[in-house]
Amino acid sequence: MARRYDTNDATDRTTGLREAASAVRRGELVVLPTDTVYGIGADAFSSEAVADLLEAKGRGRNMPTPVLIGSPNTLHGLVTDFSELAWELVDAFWPGALTLVAKHQPSLQWDLGDTRGTVAIRMPLHPVAIELLTEVGPMAVSSANLTGHPAPEDCDAAQEMLGDSVSVYLDGGPTPANVPSSIVDVTRPVPVLLREGAISPDELRKVVPDLEVAN
Repeated sequence: MARRYDTNDATDRTTGLREAASAVRRGELVVLPTDTVYGIGADAFSSEAVADLLEAKGRGRNMPTPVLIGSPNTLHGLVTDFSELAWELVDAFWPGALTLVAKHQPSLQWDLGDTRGTVAIRMPLHPVAIELLTEVGPMAVSSANLTGHPAPEDCDAAQEMLGDSVSVYLDGGPTPANVPSSIVDVTRPVPVLLREGAISPDELRKVVPDLEVAN
């Protein structure tokens, strides 16, 4: 039976974050608010938990799960060949609605799907998400919806779709925005905007003037 906690209530928030952290460590799924939409998350280093996440969403391995982190410093242990331009994007837009696709460390023992040696990674601008990520470390997190359905802007919509496939729901009220993050590929010499989202190309070009846009 799924448990749900109101993170706008101080007592419920403390209990909910503790229960969510315990669930993640047990390899279970949790739903958490972010600065874009609600996400369904699991321990990024548990291949079984990530497989459960993909199954709960009805999503294939051909659509790998992004990773959320609680601090830019975490990048040092996760990615390689991270350029100076990539760090400038981090400095300008993290925490926030910018996802970076980077080469992950070859030594990492994780299976996020068919990633071809890369990882889509982001630090969200949401206190509940950051507190949980700081406690448990990197999490595989995707929008908390069934594939093909709208991404949820509140906990009710997420729970209606995902039900008891999730152990803990952290209800932070409606999300601040329902626009997805912008996705930039930083594996190439010149960063490429793969998906335009909350951060416009013009804003990104203030940091990376030569930014390319994928067709």
